[in-house]
Amino acid sequence: MAISTDIKKINELLSRGIEEVIDKSQLEKKLKSGKQLRIKLGIDPTSPNIHIGRAVPLFKLRDFQELGHKIVLIIGDFTGVIGDTSDKDSERPMLTEKEVKQNLKSYIQQAEKVINIKKCEVHYNSEWLGKLDYHEIGRQANVFSLNEFISRENIKKRLDAGKHISLRELLYPLMQGYDSVAIKADVEIGGTDQRFNLLAGWELQRYYGQEPQDIITNPLIEGLDGRKMSSSWGNTINLFDSANEMFGKVMSLKDELIIKYFTLTTRVSIAEIEKYQKELTSGNPRDYKIKLAFEIVRFYHSESDAKKAQEYFIKTFSKKETPETMPEIKPSNYDIITAIVESGLSPTKSEARRVIEQKGVKLNEAVVDDIKQKIQKGDVIQKGKRFFIRIS
Repeated sequence: MAISTDIKKINELLSRGIEEVIDKSQLEKKLKSGKQLRIKLGIDPTSPNIHIGRAVPLFKLRDFQELGHKIVLIIGDFTGVIGDTSDKDSERPMLTEKEVKQNLKSYIQQAEKVINIKKCEVHYNSEWLGKLDYHEIGRQANVFSLNEFISRENIKKRLDAGKHISLRELLYPLMQGYDSVAIKADVEIGGTDQRFNLLAGWELQRYYGQEPQDIITNPLIEGLDGRKMSSSWGNTINLFDSANEMFGKVMSLKDELIIKYFTLTTRVSIAEIEKYQKELTSGNPRDYKIKLAFEIVRFYHSESDAKKAQEYFIKTFSKKETPETMPEIKPSNYDIITAIVESGLSPTKSEARRVIEQKGVKLNEAVVDDIKQKIQKGDVIQKGKRFFIRIS
């Protein structure tokens, strides 16, 4: 594929959804040279789902791919076990290899919703990290100082609060950095919370005699509850969500996130987004949120699915009608908790009990207040405003 040096596309690539570029002038020069670059993105499978917050850097990867550059997706089956605490205010528990292996089962299929996986180089970082010995790790560690690590904002806060920080956490940036060495990255993409790790790649490439990578950081996006989108908090819109679920989740976002979501999670033109931004000053935010939900569902599903999801949302939530069609489930036991968990409305029994206690579940339009509530065939269970199942 020929490399595009279209100035307009390069300028948008280096500005849309970008927090920082290191080194921008150098990267811009490389992009205009017509040389094919190797663009790296790493994702740790700490959850079975890739959410649209993680799709933000995937979109940037896609932008590079459309200009003809070689994109490299690294699935962190090794780093996922160790755990990155860059964005955490406490130590991330180590996952087992079995948990990570289970989580990553559909990562390729999920990433494929955004990028052309057939033209992408895919690696699992156990390929090289699993082969390193103490001698090599010691030499890598010598490149960095402890002071650099503990001066990071979230680490400093934890130290000041007297929270535990394991030596394992100090090793994570070395591992992510060595990924860049292993695949000879020209550019690495990551969220703003990854800045230290991205720079570790820059340092290690220089140590190993490679030309250091340029770095692009993207803003983090807020989830359904206004906090940073995180699988740990369950406030996510996942790439494998059904069309109806995805549409409903987008509609529950805060109004002030509409333009940010258009910019970061879609490829609606900047000109169109700027038009929406002006119109929003006097328009109804709900109308633009419907446009946003439609665009996101259309991208991850289809135009037809987006139309159906919009109709479902308007009928069910605007007119407050119970939907005519909904998922059906035959639970192993005919009680409310079993049905909620086995249908996927709640991940655990304790979570299901909590939702019931908070008056968040209805049975045949009546609020459930008994966690031992019995159910029968034909009953309709509703969780929150958006999720319905029928018992069969």
